[in-house]
Amino acid sequence: MKHVFILFISLVVFANLSAGQIVENIDEITPFNEELAAVRKGNTWAFINSNGEIVIDYRDDLVWSTDVDPKSKKKNLYKEPIAYPAFYEGRCLIKQMIKGIYYYGYIDKSGKTIIEPEYVNATSFDKGYAIVLKISKEELGKNDLLHKKVVSYSYDEVVIDPSGNTKMYLQGPEHLVLTKEKMKWRPVIESYLVSSGLVAVKTKNGSWKLKQMNASN
Repeated sequence: MKHVFILFISLVVFANLSAGQIVENIDEITPFNEELAAVRKGNTWAFINSNGEIVIDYRDDLVWSTDVDPKSKKKNLYKEPIAYPAFYEGRCLIKQMIKGIYYYGYIDKSGKTIIEPEYVNATSFDKGYAIVLKISKEELGKNDLLHKKVVSYSYDEVVIDPSGNTKMYLQGPEHLVLTKEKMKWRPVIESYLVSSGLVAVKTKNGSWKLKQMNASN
Protein backbone atom coordinates (compact mmCIF):
# COMPACT_ATOMS: atom_id res chain seq x y z
CA MET A 1 0.00 0.00 0.00
CA LYS A 2 2.94 2.34 0.67
CA HIS A 3 4.18 2.33 -2.94
CA VAL A 4 0.61 2.89 -4.20
CA PHE A 5 0.25 5.92 -1.90
CA ILE A 6 3.60 7.36 -3.06
CA LEU A 7 2.61 6.87 -6.69
CA PHE A 8 -0.71 8.58 -6.03
CA ILE A 9 0.98 11.64 -4.46
CA SER A 10 3.49 11.86 -7.32
CA LEU A 11 0.74 11.86 -9.92
CA VAL A 12 -1.26 14.52 -8.10
CA VAL A 13 1.83 16.77 -7.87
CA PHE A 14 2.64 16.19 -11.54
CA ALA A 15 -0.93 16.96 -12.57
CA ASN A 16 -0.95 20.26 -10.71
CA LEU A 17 2.36 21.31 -12.27
CA SER A 18 1.55 20.37 -15.85
CA ALA A 19 -0.63 22.16 -18.34
CA GLY A 20 -2.28 18.87 -19.33
CA GLN A 21 -5.37 17.17 -18.04
CA ILE A 22 -5.58 17.04 -14.26
CA VAL A 23 -6.47 13.68 -12.71
CA GLU A 24 -8.19 14.32 -9.41
CA ASN A 25 -10.78 12.99 -6.95
CA ILE A 26 -9.39 9.47 -7.40
CA ASP A 27 -10.46 6.69 -5.03
CA GLU A 28 -7.70 4.25 -6.03
CA ILE A 29 -4.67 4.13 -8.28
CA THR A 30 -2.70 1.03 -9.23
CA PRO A 31 0.93 0.41 -10.22
CA PHE A 32 1.85 0.69 -13.89
CA ASN A 33 1.65 -2.42 -16.03
CA GLU A 34 2.57 -2.34 -19.72
CA GLU A 35 3.00 1.45 -19.44
CA LEU A 36 -0.55 2.05 -18.21
CA ALA A 37 -2.04 2.32 -14.72
CA ALA A 38 -5.68 1.90 -13.75
CA VAL A 39 -7.38 4.58 -11.64
CA ARG A 40 -10.73 4.13 -9.93
CA LYS A 41 -13.45 6.67 -9.27
CA GLY A 42 -16.44 5.06 -7.59
CA ASN A 43 -17.40 1.98 -9.60
CA THR A 44 -15.62 3.08 -12.77
CA TRP A 45 -12.02 2.69 -13.91
CA ALA A 46 -9.83 4.59 -16.37
CA PHE A 47 -6.25 4.15 -17.59
CA ILE A 48 -3.53 6.80 -17.43
CA ASN A 49 -0.09 6.98 -19.03
CA SER A 50 3.20 7.87 -17.35
CA ASN A 51 2.42 11.58 -17.80
CA GLY A 52 -0.73 11.25 -15.74
CA GLU A 53 -2.96 11.72 -18.80
CA ILE A 54 -6.14 9.70 -19.20
CA VAL A 55 -5.78 7.55 -22.32
CA ILE A 56 -8.85 5.36 -21.73
CA ASP A 57 -11.73 7.21 -20.10
CA TYR A 58 -13.70 5.99 -17.08
CA ARG A 59 -15.87 2.94 -17.79
CA ASP A 60 -17.69 0.30 -15.76
CA ASP A 61 -16.97 -2.82 -17.83
CA LEU A 62 -13.36 -3.58 -16.90
CA VAL A 63 -12.65 -6.94 -15.23
CA TRP A 64 -10.24 -7.69 -12.39
CA SER A 65 -11.59 -10.77 -10.57
CA THR A 66 -12.68 -14.29 -11.47
CA ASP A 67 -16.10 -14.21 -9.74
CA VAL A 68 -16.51 -17.98 -9.50
CA ASP A 69 -18.82 -19.77 -7.09
CA PRO A 70 -16.94 -20.29 -3.80
CA LYS A 71 -19.20 -23.30 -3.05
CA SER A 72 -18.35 -25.06 -6.32
CA LYS A 73 -16.52 -28.38 -6.05
CA LYS A 74 -14.58 -27.44 -9.17
CA LYS A 75 -11.48 -25.34 -8.66
CA ASN A 76 -10.82 -22.38 -10.91
CA LEU A 77 -7.18 -23.03 -11.75
CA TYR A 78 -6.75 -19.66 -13.41
CA LYS A 79 -6.48 -16.70 -11.07
CA GLU A 80 -6.29 -13.10 -12.16
CA PRO A 81 -2.66 -12.04 -11.51
CA ILE A 82 -3.75 -8.92 -9.62
CA ALA A 83 -6.98 -7.59 -8.15
CA TYR A 84 -7.45 -4.60 -10.44
CA PRO A 85 -7.83 -4.01 -14.20
CA ALA A 86 -4.60 -4.29 -16.17
CA PHE A 87 -3.29 -4.95 -19.65
CA TYR A 88 -1.54 -8.20 -20.45
CA GLU A 89 0.09 -8.52 -23.84
CA GLY A 90 -1.88 -5.53 -25.07
CA ARG A 91 -5.30 -6.80 -24.01
CA CYS A 92 -7.54 -6.04 -21.03
CA LEU A 93 -10.62 -8.05 -20.07
CA ILE A 94 -14.05 -6.44 -20.29
CA LYS A 95 -17.54 -7.73 -19.53
CA GLN A 96 -21.01 -6.99 -20.87
CA MET A 97 -24.32 -7.99 -19.33
CA ILE A 98 -26.90 -9.39 -21.74
CA LYS A 99 -30.25 -10.52 -20.28
CA GLY A 100 -28.73 -10.71 -16.82
CA ILE A 101 -25.69 -12.78 -17.87
CA TYR A 102 -22.12 -11.50 -18.14
CA TYR A 103 -20.09 -12.19 -21.26
CA TYR A 104 -16.36 -11.51 -21.52
CA GLY A 105 -14.15 -10.00 -24.21
CA TYR A 106 -11.08 -7.76 -24.63
CA ILE A 107 -10.05 -4.19 -25.46
CA ASP A 108 -6.71 -2.89 -26.73
CA LYS A 109 -4.68 0.02 -25.35
CA SER A 110 -6.76 2.57 -27.24
CA GLY A 111 -9.92 1.31 -25.53
CA LYS A 112 -11.22 -0.28 -28.73
CA THR A 113 -13.04 -3.59 -28.39
CA ILE A 114 -10.83 -6.10 -30.21
CA ILE A 115 -12.64 -9.28 -29.16
CA GLU A 116 -16.36 -8.89 -28.60
CA PRO A 117 -17.81 -10.07 -25.25
CA GLU A 118 -19.08 -13.53 -26.22
CA TYR A 119 -17.46 -15.91 -23.73
CA VAL A 120 -18.94 -17.05 -20.40
CA ASN A 121 -15.44 -16.97 -18.89
CA ALA A 122 -12.02 -15.86 -20.09
CA THR A 123 -8.46 -15.47 -18.82
CA SER A 124 -6.03 -12.63 -19.35
CA PHE A 125 -3.54 -13.18 -22.16
CA ASP A 126 -0.36 -15.02 -21.25
CA LYS A 127 2.40 -16.49 -23.42
CA GLY A 128 0.61 -15.26 -26.52
CA TYR A 129 -2.80 -16.82 -25.84
CA ALA A 130 -5.87 -16.81 -23.60
CA ILE A 131 -8.24 -19.61 -22.56
CA VAL A 132 -11.98 -18.95 -22.93
CA LEU A 133 -15.29 -20.77 -22.56
CA LYS A 134 -17.01 -20.55 -25.93
CA ILE A 135 -20.78 -21.07 -26.18
CA SER A 136 -22.46 -23.33 -28.71
CA LYS A 137 -26.19 -23.34 -29.45
CA GLU A 138 -28.13 -26.32 -30.80
CA GLU A 139 -31.74 -26.24 -31.95
CA LEU A 140 -33.57 -29.35 -30.74
CA GLY A 141 -36.96 -28.64 -32.27
CA LYS A 142 -40.01 -26.48 -31.67
CA ASN A 143 -42.51 -26.23 -28.86
CA ASP A 144 -45.80 -25.98 -30.79
CA LEU A 145 -47.75 -25.00 -27.69
CA LEU A 146 -45.52 -22.03 -26.86
CA HIS A 147 -44.52 -21.37 -30.48
CA LYS A 148 -40.88 -21.28 -29.45
CA LYS A 149 -37.77 -23.07 -30.60
CA VAL A 150 -36.29 -25.56 -28.15
CA VAL A 151 -32.57 -24.94 -27.85
CA SER A 152 -29.69 -26.40 -25.88
CA TYR A 153 -26.56 -24.54 -24.86
CA SER A 154 -23.08 -25.84 -24.06
CA TYR A 155 -19.56 -24.49 -23.87
CA ASP A 156 -16.13 -25.67 -24.93
CA GLU A 157 -12.81 -24.71 -23.37
CA VAL A 158 -10.64 -23.32 -26.17
CA VAL A 159 -7.44 -21.34 -26.71
CA ILE A 160 -7.65 -18.05 -28.64
CA ASP A 161 -5.04 -15.68 -30.08
CA PRO A 162 -4.99 -11.87 -29.56
CA SER A 163 -7.39 -11.42 -32.50
CA GLY A 164 -9.95 -13.83 -31.05
CA ASN A 165 -9.23 -16.69 -33.46
CA THR A 166 -9.69 -20.16 -31.98
CA LYS A 167 -6.30 -21.85 -32.05
CA MET A 168 -7.00 -25.04 -30.15
CA TYR A 169 -9.85 -27.05 -28.66
CA LEU A 170 -9.12 -28.24 -25.11
CA GLN A 171 -12.23 -29.98 -23.79
CA GLY A 172 -16.03 -30.00 -23.79
CA PRO A 173 -18.81 -29.64 -24.52
CA GLU A 174 -20.26 -29.00 -21.07
CA HIS A 175 -24.02 -28.48 -20.77
CA LEU A 176 -25.02 -24.94 -19.84
CA VAL A 177 -28.31 -23.59 -18.48
CA LEU A 178 -28.16 -20.07 -19.88
CA THR A 179 -30.36 -18.20 -17.40
CA LYS A 180 -29.67 -15.38 -14.97
CA GLU A 181 -30.38 -17.63 -11.98
CA LYS A 182 -28.00 -20.39 -13.11
CA MET A 183 -25.29 -18.02 -14.33
CA LYS A 184 -24.76 -16.05 -11.14
CA TRP A 185 -21.18 -17.33 -11.18
CA ARG A 186 -18.88 -17.95 -14.11
CA PRO A 187 -18.26 -21.58 -15.11
CA VAL A 188 -14.68 -22.43 -14.10
CA ILE A 189 -11.70 -22.73 -16.44
CA GLU A 190 -9.84 -25.93 -15.63
CA SER A 191 -6.87 -25.65 -17.99
CA TYR A 192 -3.83 -23.39 -18.00
CA LEU A 193 -0.94 -22.49 -20.27
CA VAL A 194 2.30 -24.16 -19.19
CA SER A 195 4.29 -22.48 -21.96
CA SER A 196 3.64 -20.89 -25.35
CA GLY A 197 3.50 -24.40 -26.79
CA LEU A 198 1.92 -26.48 -24.01
CA VAL A 199 -1.44 -26.47 -22.24
CA ALA A 200 -2.27 -28.49 -19.11
CA VAL A 201 -5.80 -29.90 -19.27
CA LYS A 202 -7.61 -31.49 -16.32
CA THR A 203 -9.57 -34.59 -17.32
CA LYS A 204 -12.90 -35.87 -15.99
CA ASN A 205 -11.21 -38.35 -13.65
CA GLY A 206 -9.07 -35.62 -12.07
CA SER A 207 -5.81 -36.50 -13.81
CA TRP A 208 -3.87 -34.23 -16.13
CA LYS A 209 -2.74 -34.35 -19.73
CA LEU A 210 -0.57 -32.02 -21.78
CA LYS A 211 -1.57 -30.78 -25.20
CA GLN A 212 0.79 -29.24 -27.73
CA MET A 213 -0.36 -26.00 -29.30
CA ASN A 214 0.79 -27.04 -32.76
CA ALA A 215 -0.77 -30.50 -32.55
CA SER A 216 -4.00 -31.53 -34.24
CA ASN A 217 -7.13 -30.92 -32.14
